[in-house]
This record gives sequence, structure tokens and C-alpha cells, in this order.
Amino acid sequence: MLYLREFSEGKTPMELSGSAQKVQKELLAYGIQANVVELPGSTRTAIEAAQAIGCTVAQIVKSLVFRGATSGKAILIEASGINRVNENTVALLIGEAIVKADADFVREKTGFVIGGVPPVGHVSEMGAVLIDEDLFQYEELWAAAGNPHAVFRLTPSELLSMTSGRVVSIK
Repeated sequence: MLYLREFSEGKTPMELSGSAQKVQKELLAYGIQANVVELPGSTRTAIEAAQAIGCTVAQIVKSLVFRGATSGKAILIEASGINRVNENTVALLIGEAIVKADADFVREKTGFVIGGVPPVGHVSEMGAVLIDEDLFQYEELWAAAGNPHAVFRLTPSELLSMTSGRVVSIK
């Protein structure tokens, strides 16, 4: 954690990259007092993010985008960094099968690259937003903030508030 504070000290939102600035503005619009920080190392994977931040992998919020097999809608799943999405479970929850989205679909629907997709600020409305119930075990979470080097700290209740997602078991 000390590493994150030292690196982010003195950095203002205007110094952030364009995608990270967009996420910072979204957070402020939701009334979330979180500061987006960009790290020198990659936070593309949950393991990389946890190592860079100094938290557990389980505290990392993975914003995963799937595609509804029938509707073609983007399905956003906010998952704990240690959990895998059970596609059959999710299909039962949303009423259609899901398929993994490719990088082009993710970029088209969210406006962000894989590894940097935040919980909010997407260019398209999501067909469904599901939040992994396991995230509610923690007081502090960390999520991607627009690119594979940017993150922000939040609480489970802030995640729920900003996404209006449905809290479910994704396993």
C-alpha cells in the first residue's frame, strides 16, 4: 500500500491519461470520492493488480464482459479476482446463454480495453450487470479505471450503487 501512496502523491486528475480521466469524472458524477491512480506496472490481471496495490487478489474487482448468445447484448459481471464465472449459473440468472466476448466487442460496448474495463463509464448500456456476492466480504475493493495501469479504491456498497447491479453467486 505504501508504494501506491508514494506513486500517487501529488498527481491530479488532469495528469491522468484520457481513459483514466473519464473514469475519474464518472466516479465524481456518482458522488464517489475515489481517486484514480495510474501505476507504472500493469494491473491487467487480478494478480498483477493485487501485487501492485498490496491487497489480496480477492479484493480486486474484475469487470468481465460477456455477450448474450441470443440477444447479443453486453453482460457485465463484477467478479472477485479469485473467482471464475460459471457460465451456466449466469445463463440461469439472466435467461440466456452467454459467450466470452472478444476484445473488439468489449471495446465497442465499453469504450475500454480488456484489462482496464471499469465498473462504470461505458459507451453502451449493459444488458445486465451482475455483482459477485463474494466481494461483500471486504471493506475495501480495487477496480480498473480505464486502462491496464489505472485503478481506484471503492467499497462494495459503492460498487452496488454506481452499477445498480444484482448481487448474485457467479460460481
